[in-house]
Amino acid sequence: MQSWLAEHLWITYILIFVFLVYIYNKVFRTRRLPVLKAVLFYILMAVGAFILLLFQVDLELPIVLCLGVAVGLMLMLRIRYWVEERQKRQSDKPSN
Repeated sequence: MQSWLAEHLWITYILIFVFLVYIYNKVFRTRRLPVLKAVLFYILMAVGAFILLLFQVDLELPIVLCLGVAVGLMLMLRIRYWVEERQKRQSDKPSN
């Protein structure tokens, strides 16, 4: 998989950027930034994604796989919270 990611740089870059944006939005963002600050922040995130792309391709570090595991764990946690909330709503329903 490392060699495929090294051959398809644009796809690798887009994957890294999308994973970074998802992780930032779900974990670190507490409030909405003003528009100019948000644009500057996403530009800096794109630069950081490029640096991680260099680590992925040149140093052969598994950046995409690690970010994928992080996103997968976050999705599993969201599913768990959803199931717990659903069970709580069902148990709070008055039975007739």
